[in-house]
Formats: sequence, structure tokens, C-alpha cells
Amino acid sequence: MLVKTADVVVIGGGIQGCAVAYNLAKMGCKDVVLLEKDTIASGSTGRCAAGIRAQWGTEMNCRLGIASIEIFENLSEELGADIGLHQGGYLMIAYKESEFEQLKKNVKLQNSLGIKSKVISAQEAKEICPLLNTEGAVGFTFHQRDGHADPLLTTFAYAEAASRLGVKIYDFTEVIGIDLEGDRIKGVRTNRGYISTRVVVNCAGPYAKRIGEFVGVDLPIYPERHEILVTEPIERVSHPMLMSFSGNFYIQQRPHGSFIMGYGPKEHEKTHAVNSTWMFLEEMARKFVKLLPALKELRVVRQWAGSYEMSPDAQPILGEVDEVEGFYVSAGFSGHGFMFGPITGKLMAELILTGETSIPIQMLNYRRFERHELIREPAVV
Repeated sequence: MLVKTADVVVIGGGIQGCAVAYNLAKMGCKDVVLLEKDTIASGSTGRCAAGIRAQWGTEMNCRLGIASIEIFENLSEELGADIGLHQGGYLMIAYKESEFEQLKKNVKLQNSLGIKSKVISAQEAKEICPLLNTEGAVGFTFHQRDGHADPLLTTFAYAEAASRLGVKIYDFTEVIGIDLEGDRIKGVRTNRGYISTRVVVNCAGPYAKRIGEFVGVDLPIYPERHEILVTEPIERVSHPMLMSFSGNFYIQQRPHGSFIMGYGPKEHEKTHAVNSTWMFLEEMARKFVKLLPALKELRVVRQWAGSYEMSPDAQPILGEVDEVEGFYVSAGFSGHGFMFGPITGKLMAELILTGETSIPIQMLNYRRFERHELIREPAVV
């Protein structure tokens, strides 16, 4: 039976919602409710490639990235469950001189923030990934602590740890409205009943815009379809995530032997549809065979699509909404929500309970779009 009241209601059962709920409870807020319209990790989180990196081109993302990695490295112990963490590094590949110049600038920024990334030669890249075809590449960077974790294991670990701390989690519970009392939160209406609360955290991913509309706030977040392909498993021949912005791909062999891969869509479809396409299969296969020609006979076993929750500058929207007291947003991550989840979950809990954050996030408030203060990140596929 649905509870009648809560100190905080978190909307969304992906990595963001579960990490926020867990951190709220960890910091002492025991009366927390998490609502998920389907099942935990059934949306964008469960369909993502789950990469984790600190190799970014803006100070904010570098800080979020390395802080999140530091949490990931101890998360299995903290949550009491395996999260499938593997730190094989990210190997960035530049095919244009301008891109390589940007990667070198990125490394300089990263190093200034304590991130031990480095520019490497083609020979060093081949030592990291012996099957890599370096033809046409003009430069490479690498950071060993980058990697990936299992999105389902990680999100369920957060949810189960939150439950142990007293968080009440309700799946198949859809939010159908939010009531206000003046300009502050009063309660949440769901398909299963009503919850009185003074605080709502919008972690609804590609559905965050709809949640914002319930309180009269126009969040500039929209869904964008992205596809992923997975091959049959083979013996381990590659460890890093191979990524190129000009080449427009990411490719990684997982510990069990399968390769997982994807690229940024040419057509930026604003849709919740998650059907996969033959066009993606053909284009991704071409990219893979060019990069790792020795594996051209590898068979595809499945492919799928999921939704990125896009914002106008492809950066997250974090913080309280000025117009509605008690309404917080942690959404719009634009494909980076899983890797930032541990740190943004912590930061949002800090903000809600203390009004301050250990990493400043004011620049990520949604008001930046009105002020035309967009954050342009050069390191995005």
C-alpha cells in the first residue's frame, strides 16, 4: 500500500533516482519515497553502454567525472553488492588535427585537476590494444581509471541499499500530477494514490519535461534515440573503451568477451521510440571492421535502442527550480547520466538537506538557458 506522506519524493528509478534516494537516506533523511512508473532501471539506465570517464573538455565535467570514478571504485564495498566495475581505461582516437589539438588541451585541463590522463603515441596505443588499426589516426589520449560498470547491477545495488536504510520504493507507480500550495510543493498524485510531501526530486530522465509541466516549469529536455550493438563473446583481446569524436564511435570488449558499441545518430530524432534499425547495424559494422579488422568475422547477437535525455547544451540540469519551492531537478544528462550518477546523487542529497554542495553546481541550474550561458563540452559522441 502506498504511503500517505513523505519528507522527500524522488521520481524515477534509474541510476539518478536510486543514487539520490540512497544518499538522502545515508545522510539521515529516512522518510524518502522513490516512485518508478515501470521497474527499476527499466528506462535509459538499463539500456545504456555504462561507460565511466574523466576525460572531458570542461572543468565541471572533469570534476564530476573523477569524483564519480572515486565513488565507483569503492561502491561495491559501500553498497554490499558487485557492480561489475572494470577499469580498462578510455583510449581516445583523433582522426583530425583540430581534434587532436582539442584532446591535448583536454589533457592539460585534466592534469591540472589531478586526472592522470596522457597523450600517447600510435605505438603505445597498439600496446594498449594490439588489434587496433591506427591508420588515419593523428593522435591518442588515455586514462587508465576510466572504464565501465554494469548499469543493472549498479542501479539495483543502490536501490537495495536505499531500501535497507528505510527508503520506500514503489515500482509500477506513475506520477500523474503534482499539487502546489502557492508556489511550493504540496503533494504528488499517482495512479496508486496520493502522497503529501514538501520536496520532489525530478529524476525522470527523458520524461523529466513532463514532470516539470506538472508544476508549470518548462524544462528544455527531450528524448533522443540512440542504438547499441553487441557481438558474440570471444577470448579477451581488448580492454579499453575505444572512442573517437570525429570517427563518431565507442567500442569496448566487456569482461565476458562480447563487444558493445554505438555511435551518435546522424538524425537527432526527438522520440521515445526504442526500436533498432538495419541502417545502424550496417554503419556500426563498417566502423568496427575498419577499427578492428582482425575481428571482421565476429557475429552480431543483438542490438537495441534507448533514450538519451537531451538538454540544449548536452549538459545536465541540476538544482532547485526557483519558481517552485521544494522542486528539484537531476536530469538532462545527455548520455552521461550513468557515469555521473554516483556523484550527482550525492550532490543532490547535499543540496536538498543542507543547501550546499561539495562541488559547486550552480552553473548547471536550468536558468542558464534563459541567460544564454550554455556550457559547450567538446568531448561528446
